[in-house]
Amino acid sequence: MTSRRDELATRLGEVRARIDRAASAAGRDTGDVELVVVTKYFPASDVNHLVDLGVRHIGENKDQEAGAKVAEIARRDEVTVHFIGQLQSNKAGHVAAYADVVQSVDRAKIVTALDRGAQRHGRRLDVLLQVALDDDEGRGGARPGDVPALADLVEDAEALRLRGVMAVAPLGGDPRRAFARLREVADGIRAGHPDATWVSAGMSADLEDAVAEGATHLRVGTAILGTRPSLG
Repeated sequence: MTSRRDELATRLGEVRARIDRAASAAGRDTGDVELVVVTKYFPASDVNHLVDLGVRHIGENKDQEAGAKVAEIARRDEVTVHFIGQLQSNKAGHVAAYADVVQSVDRAKIVTALDRGAQRHGRRLDVLLQVALDDDEGRGGARPGDVPALADLVEDAEALRLRGVMAVAPLGGDPRRAFARLREVADGIRAGHPDATWVSAGMSADLEDAVAEGATHLRVGTAILGTRPSLG
């Protein structure tokens, strides 16, 4: 019977091969594309297997689940924890205690709350601005036209560091076209904030399109962990 570790190793290898092929097709260096394995709903035991397999970036969506799970990571100092879910201002202080990167900053209230929380915990957080590429308000994100002002606000925050932008492809839309739009927004932000070089885009189904449009970080969950939580 295949062990959970072996299953993860096989799936991880398949995703890494897809990234290699996509980077080659786009004329990019695979080393310029970082894989963030989305571990929401899966146990810390899976995270520990992934770390053993060389994964160094994990993504979490739910604060209530993530805080406890991060505390169980055996080699925590080797892992960068990305919070990628929609964030409420009243949860921001708690997220600031364990996340290293917050990818879903989409309004001024979140910037203020994260900055306050990071200062309270004596930490400095990397931040990505989530860009809305459709009209679905339930998925979060700032309008492209509002992103520059948000970038300036993060830049002025004492405990936050602006690293770039993030987006989710619209449901039912053309992901390549959406990621091309994100690339335009990213270029505009980088013009005023040269260190904001990260572009987080692409998931299990559309990572190739994201790589083709310059994504530096891919958020992949299902293709590696499966569709339902492991029991251990």
